[in-house]
Amino acid sequence: MTERLVPYQPLDLSEPADLVAAIRERRGGQFINLDRMLLHSAPFARGWNAFLGEVRNNLTLDPKLRELAMCGVAILNRAEYEFIHHAPVFLSAGGSQEQVAAMRSMGSKPMPENLFSKVEEDVIDLTIQMTRSIEVEPALMQRLQSTLGNESLVELVGVIATYNMVSRFLVALQVTPEH
Repeated sequence: MTERLVPYQPLDLSEPADLVAAIRERRGGQFINLDRMLLHSAPFARGWNAFLGEVRNNLTLDPKLRELAMCGVAILNRAEYEFIHHAPVFLSAGGSQEQVAAMRSMGSKPMPENLFSKVEEDVIDLTIQMTRSIEVEPALMQRLQSTLGNESLVELVGVIATYNMVSRFLVALQVTPEH
């Protein structure tokens, strides 16, 4: 493996103390490699920690739909790190191993029939459209708005947009899974 262009910050990083403490608190006491990369820029890491903390913990959107969208973005953008971190959360939110396996081919072949609910299929379609072509079919947005309501639809679109940002950061800086 080639040496990484931007090295990870050390696991025992202690400064800036308030930021390090906030990240460790959100992560249950430890850093993941994403944090170690973000900590090269305190303002960026601070904003990321606050924003992603809200997206991960305080939305009204069904957690299974949130994680389905996050996993979908990861697969579409070839961000394995992101997928590894979100597939277990998808499972704990009610997803199945069969769904996780099927997600691996998202965007390259149709999803198996009857494996996902209608709303989950729409979430997958939205994830693909937002990630690949940016523009979304109005009929899809109308179905999702009718099913989810305004708040959850806005949150779903925000999750997909946010995790497109995350995956692009991870891939460009070659952030690798923790071992």
